[in-house]
Amino acid sequence: MKTKELVYVSLCAVIIAICSWISIPTAVPFTLQTFGIYLAIAVLGGKLGTISLLIYLGLGAIGLPVFAGFKSGLAALMGPTGGYIIGFLATALIMWGFEKFFGKNKVSFIISAIIGLVACYSLGTIWFMKVFSAANGPIGLAATLGMCVVPFIIPDLIKLTAAYLIGSKISNISKVNTATY
Repeated sequence: MKTKELVYVSLCAVIIAICSWISIPTAVPFTLQTFGIYLAIAVLGGKLGTISLLIYLGLGAIGLPVFAGFKSGLAALMGPTGGYIIGFLATALIMWGFEKFFGKNKVSFIISAIIGLVACYSLGTIWFMKVFSAANGPIGLAATLGMCVVPFIIPDLIKLTAAYLIGSKISNISKVNTATY
Protein backbone atom coordinates (compact mmCIF):
# COMPACT_ATOMS: atom_id res chain seq x y z
CA MET A 1 0.00 0.00 0.00
CA LYS A 2 1.34 3.41 -0.96
CA THR A 3 1.89 6.05 1.74
CA LYS A 4 -0.88 8.23 0.31
CA GLU A 5 -3.32 5.30 0.38
CA LEU A 6 -2.31 4.45 3.94
CA VAL A 7 -3.02 8.01 5.02
CA TYR A 8 -6.43 8.02 3.31
CA VAL A 9 -7.35 4.61 4.77
CA SER A 10 -6.38 5.77 8.26
CA LEU A 11 -8.24 9.04 7.84
CA CYS A 12 -11.38 7.19 6.75
CA ALA A 13 -11.14 4.88 9.79
CA VAL A 14 -11.06 8.01 11.96
CA ILE A 15 -14.01 9.51 10.05
CA ILE A 16 -16.03 6.33 10.65
CA ALA A 17 -15.24 6.56 14.37
CA ILE A 18 -16.22 10.21 14.55
CA CYS A 19 -19.43 9.46 12.67
CA SER A 20 -20.24 6.70 15.17
CA TRP A 21 -19.92 9.16 18.05
CA ILE A 22 -22.55 11.42 16.50
CA SER A 23 -25.55 9.52 17.79
CA ILE A 24 -29.02 9.63 19.23
CA PRO A 25 -29.24 6.89 21.87
CA THR A 26 -32.04 4.37 21.28
CA ALA A 27 -32.16 0.55 21.49
CA VAL A 28 -30.08 0.63 18.33
CA PRO A 29 -28.47 4.09 18.30
CA PHE A 30 -29.04 6.45 15.37
CA THR A 31 -25.52 7.31 14.22
CA LEU A 32 -23.68 8.56 11.18
CA GLN A 33 -21.64 5.32 11.10
CA THR A 34 -23.24 4.13 7.88
CA PHE A 35 -22.51 7.51 6.30
CA GLY A 36 -18.84 7.16 7.29
CA ILE A 37 -18.62 3.65 5.86
CA TYR A 38 -20.30 4.56 2.59
CA LEU A 39 -18.13 7.68 2.35
CA ALA A 40 -14.95 5.63 2.83
CA ILE A 41 -15.97 3.26 0.04
CA ALA A 42 -17.05 6.10 -2.26
CA VAL A 43 -13.72 7.87 -1.77
CA LEU A 44 -11.32 4.93 -1.55
CA GLY A 45 -13.11 2.21 -3.49
CA GLY A 46 -14.16 -1.19 -2.19
CA LYS A 47 -10.78 -2.63 -1.24
CA LEU A 48 -9.33 0.35 0.62
CA GLY A 49 -12.73 1.29 2.05
CA THR A 50 -13.04 -2.22 3.49
CA ILE A 51 -9.53 -1.96 4.94
CA SER A 52 -10.46 1.32 6.65
CA LEU A 53 -13.54 -0.39 8.12
CA LEU A 54 -11.40 -3.31 9.33
CA ILE A 55 -9.06 -0.86 11.04
CA TYR A 56 -12.06 0.81 12.70
CA LEU A 57 -13.42 -2.58 13.86
CA GLY A 58 -9.98 -3.63 15.08
CA LEU A 59 -9.53 -0.43 17.08
CA GLY A 60 -12.91 -0.98 18.71
CA ALA A 61 -12.22 -4.65 19.40
CA ILE A 62 -8.96 -3.89 21.23
CA GLY A 63 -10.65 -1.37 23.48
CA LEU A 64 -10.51 2.05 21.87
CA PRO A 65 -13.90 3.76 22.29
CA VAL A 66 -14.76 4.10 18.60
CA PHE A 67 -18.25 2.60 18.58
CA ALA A 68 -21.52 4.46 19.18
CA GLY A 69 -21.77 5.89 22.67
CA PHE A 70 -17.97 5.65 22.98
CA LYS A 71 -18.29 1.90 23.54
CA SER A 72 -15.48 -0.50 22.78
CA GLY A 73 -14.16 -4.00 23.22
CA LEU A 74 -15.59 -7.41 22.63
CA ALA A 75 -18.51 -6.58 24.93
CA ALA A 76 -19.72 -4.02 22.38
CA LEU A 77 -19.29 -6.51 19.54
CA MET A 78 -21.03 -9.28 21.47
CA GLY A 79 -23.83 -7.03 22.78
CA PRO A 80 -27.28 -6.62 21.26
CA THR A 81 -26.12 -4.22 18.53
CA GLY A 82 -22.88 -6.06 17.74
CA GLY A 83 -24.48 -7.81 14.79
CA TYR A 84 -25.03 -4.48 13.10
CA ILE A 85 -21.40 -3.52 13.67
CA ILE A 86 -20.28 -6.81 12.09
CA GLY A 87 -22.94 -6.30 9.42
CA PHE A 88 -21.04 -3.22 8.28
CA LEU A 89 -18.26 -5.55 7.19
CA ALA A 90 -20.74 -7.55 5.10
CA THR A 91 -21.85 -4.27 3.52
CA ALA A 92 -18.29 -3.30 2.65
CA LEU A 93 -17.46 -6.75 1.24
CA ILE A 94 -20.60 -6.75 -0.91
CA MET A 95 -19.75 -3.31 -2.23
CA TRP A 96 -16.17 -4.36 -2.95
CA GLY A 97 -17.42 -7.47 -4.77
CA PHE A 98 -19.81 -5.44 -6.90
CA GLU A 99 -17.02 -3.02 -7.72
CA LYS A 100 -14.76 -5.88 -8.84
CA PHE A 101 -17.43 -7.48 -11.04
CA PHE A 102 -19.33 -4.45 -12.35
CA GLY A 103 -16.78 -1.65 -12.10
CA LYS A 104 -16.78 1.63 -10.25
CA ASN A 105 -19.93 3.39 -11.33
CA LYS A 106 -22.97 5.04 -9.83
CA VAL A 107 -25.38 2.16 -10.45
CA SER A 108 -22.98 -0.42 -9.00
CA PHE A 109 -22.39 1.74 -5.92
CA ILE A 110 -26.08 2.38 -5.23
CA ILE A 111 -27.25 -1.20 -5.84
CA SER A 112 -24.41 -2.75 -3.85
CA ALA A 113 -24.91 -0.26 -1.01
CA ILE A 114 -28.60 -1.15 -0.78
CA ILE A 115 -27.89 -4.89 -0.91
CA GLY A 116 -25.16 -4.38 1.69
CA LEU A 117 -27.58 -2.45 3.88
CA VAL A 118 -30.09 -5.31 3.69
CA ALA A 119 -27.30 -7.74 4.64
CA CYS A 120 -26.33 -5.52 7.58
CA TYR A 121 -29.95 -5.27 8.71
CA SER A 122 -30.34 -9.05 8.40
CA LEU A 123 -27.21 -9.94 10.36
CA GLY A 124 -27.90 -7.28 12.96
CA THR A 125 -31.53 -8.28 13.41
CA ILE A 126 -30.75 -11.96 13.85
CA TRP A 127 -27.99 -11.12 16.34
CA PHE A 128 -30.16 -8.61 18.22
CA MET A 129 -32.97 -11.16 18.58
CA LYS A 130 -30.57 -13.80 19.89
CA VAL A 131 -28.79 -11.56 22.43
CA PHE A 132 -31.90 -9.64 23.50
CA SER A 133 -33.89 -12.86 23.97
CA ALA A 134 -31.14 -14.43 26.08
CA ALA A 135 -31.13 -11.45 28.43
CA ASN A 136 -34.79 -10.38 28.42
CA GLY A 137 -36.91 -13.23 27.13
CA PRO A 138 -38.26 -13.84 23.64
CA ILE A 139 -38.75 -11.01 21.18
CA GLY A 140 -40.52 -11.48 17.87
CA LEU A 141 -39.29 -10.58 14.42
CA ALA A 142 -41.93 -7.87 13.94
CA ALA A 143 -40.99 -6.20 17.23
CA THR A 144 -37.30 -6.38 16.38
CA LEU A 145 -37.80 -4.96 12.90
CA GLY A 146 -39.97 -2.20 14.33
CA MET A 147 -37.29 -1.27 16.84
CA CYS A 148 -34.08 -1.96 14.91
CA VAL A 149 -34.73 -1.64 11.18
CA VAL A 150 -37.85 0.29 10.15
CA PRO A 151 -36.85 3.57 11.86
CA PHE A 152 -33.47 3.44 10.10
CA ILE A 153 -34.47 2.76 6.50
CA ILE A 154 -35.09 6.33 5.33
CA PRO A 155 -32.22 7.88 7.31
CA ASP A 156 -29.83 5.20 6.01
CA LEU A 157 -30.91 5.81 2.42
CA ILE A 158 -30.35 9.53 2.92
CA LYS A 159 -26.90 8.83 4.40
CA LEU A 160 -26.09 6.50 1.50
CA THR A 161 -27.06 9.16 -1.04
CA ALA A 162 -25.15 11.92 0.76
CA ALA A 163 -22.06 9.72 1.07
CA TYR A 164 -22.16 8.92 -2.64
CA LEU A 165 -22.55 12.58 -3.65
CA ILE A 166 -19.86 13.86 -1.27
CA GLY A 167 -17.56 10.88 -1.80
CA SER A 168 -17.62 11.13 -5.57
CA LYS A 169 -16.59 14.80 -5.34
CA ILE A 170 -13.79 14.04 -2.86
CA SER A 171 -12.62 11.11 -4.96
CA ASN A 172 -12.42 13.31 -8.06
CA ILE A 173 -10.35 15.87 -6.16
CA SER A 174 -8.08 13.48 -4.22
CA LYS A 175 -7.38 11.02 -7.05
CA VAL A 176 -6.86 8.28 -4.46
CA ASN A 177 -9.43 6.16 -6.28
CA THR A 178 -8.06 5.37 -9.75
CA ALA A 179 -11.52 5.15 -11.32
CA THR A 180 -14.07 7.49 -9.81
CA TYR A 181 -17.81 6.97 -9.49
